[in-house]
Amino acid sequence: MAERSDETLRLRATLQAIAPGTSLRDGLERILRGRTGALIVLGNDRTVDSIATGGFDLDVPFTATGLRELAKMDGAIIIDRDITRILKAAVHLMPDQTIPSEETGTRHRTADRVARQTGFPVISVSQSMQIIAAYVGETRHVLEEGGQILSRANQALATLERYKLRLDEVSSTLSALEIEDLVTVRDVAVVAQRLEMVTRIAREIEDYVLELGTDGRLLALQLEELITGVDVERELVIRDYVPGGRRGKRPEVLLQRLETLTATELVDPASAARVLGLGSVEHLDGAVAPRGYRLLAKVPRLPPAVVDRLVDHFGTLQKLLSASVEDLQVVEGVGELRARSVREGLSRLAESTILERYV
Repeated sequence: MAERSDETLRLRATLQAIAPGTSLRDGLERILRGRTGALIVLGNDRTVDSIATGGFDLDVPFTATGLRELAKMDGAIIIDRDITRILKAAVHLMPDQTIPSEETGTRHRTADRVARQTGFPVISVSQSMQIIAAYVGETRHVLEEGGQILSRANQALATLERYKLRLDEVSSTLSALEIEDLVTVRDVAVVAQRLEMVTRIAREIEDYVLELGTDGRLLALQLEELITGVDVERELVIRDYVPGGRRGKRPEVLLQRLETLTATELVDPASAARVLGLGSVEHLDGAVAPRGYRLLAKVPRLPPAVVDRLVDHFGTLQKLLSASVEDLQVVEGVGELRARSVREGLSRLAESTILERYV
């Protein structure tokens, strides 16, 4: 999937560290069952030392039972970044009081401010509300019961299956239109829309899988099966139609622009077309010609470097489809055997695509 912000990545890493099946999660659940609270800092440096007073220096191996016993004392527990050792316990934390916080409880407000000031994740276990909250930077994330997460994840997975089915339909239609040289800006925009929608839903399910930990293994397998090839398809669509060819905008830049579209904008083909540099509303029915990346990617055992040279040499998919074995051999790295393989592969793909569309 596409790159995420630094804070989002840190939150995901923290959720992975406290997911079901980890020693830290075991310790947190023991604290909850024992009906005591806890304030746990996942990291230590000079900044943490500067706001920590009192307590005990321990530097002992991390265990879930040890965490539970230490939580019985007042004060915070400081653990190393790798969650392998408990460094201090019963510590009084005094973060900068000028740091804004919307939290009202003393423990949660301290956790919020410490996370913002130190940059380390802070876990707060509420004795009264019986919840576990993770503070990472300016983000607060409350852990939910596995059953609730799994229910939402299954709903998202069902939605993904429907969207993926529709994506396969519009993608097959685009392939047939490419072969017939009938592609319009709207056709490309619709495929780009569907690819982005599928990616967003898959990303949401990835977060659920992360929170579920060992309980999310089957969900992860289902997700992997559904989205295999989607990232590659996104890039190939961009490379096929981006204005300027290889000298135009890089695929990752345009994909990042697609990600900035709101849900409302994404359902409008004109918005996707504009982001891809293909024009706006008045250009949706305009004809565009693919370069051939999508179709060549389906030819077996064809190295990416050879694909680039073929596209650079012929320029459009139609010229590639009409090229003879001799024409293909002119391209560097394409001998007679590879030329025949490309020729036969393109012919089979063209035939099967047209049959799927009209039969």
